[in-house]
Amino acid sequence: MIGRIAGTLIEKNPPQLLVDCQGVGYEVDVPMSTFYNLPHLGEKVVLLTHLAIREDAHVLFGFGTAEERSTFKQLIKISGVGARTALSILSGMSVADLAQAITLQEAGSLTRVPGIGKKTAERLLLELKGKLGADLGNATAALAAGDHSADILNALQALGYSDKEALLAMKSVPAGSGVSDGIKLALKALSKG
Repeated sequence: MIGRIAGTLIEKNPPQLLVDCQGVGYEVDVPMSTFYNLPHLGEKVVLLTHLAIREDAHVLFGFGTAEERSTFKQLIKISGVGARTALSILSGMSVADLAQAITLQEAGSLTRVPGIGKKTAERLLLELKGKLGADLGNATAALAAGDHSADILNALQALGYSDKEALLAMKSVPAGSGVSDGIKLALKALSKG
């Protein structure tokens, strides 16, 4: 319904903003990741939005990037995760960190977000797997660009290690490592695990 809002930033009271659009002031709730990147009061602001219509309220949520908005929409589709919880998750971790936690199935990083318990974290991991940054291409892109990470990762997978094991092992490989040295370091990390 309301997909984008552009106007003058009038008030900033975390997590809520007031944006003047040609004389109409819109209250917009934003995650802290968007809040920290806002311009000064009185300056122009453009936000991508999501309008949540409930029985008792119409709430407008704003985001600095399309990636944040699409992640928010994925989060609110999950049973037990409302708009406030989704906003809290995006305030507590970046979209990239969330995607990595889902790819590696790390519930611990999700439970550090206020309001997210173990059961909710496990539900998030289960329901977002394959939907949010969990494909191997994104995980590989998150690794250091321009080195041999993809080749090392592919070699570990060819040796029979799962995506999760291979990605965890890649954390112990310094950026810029050669393929053979990288494989040796990753295998050494895997043997300790």
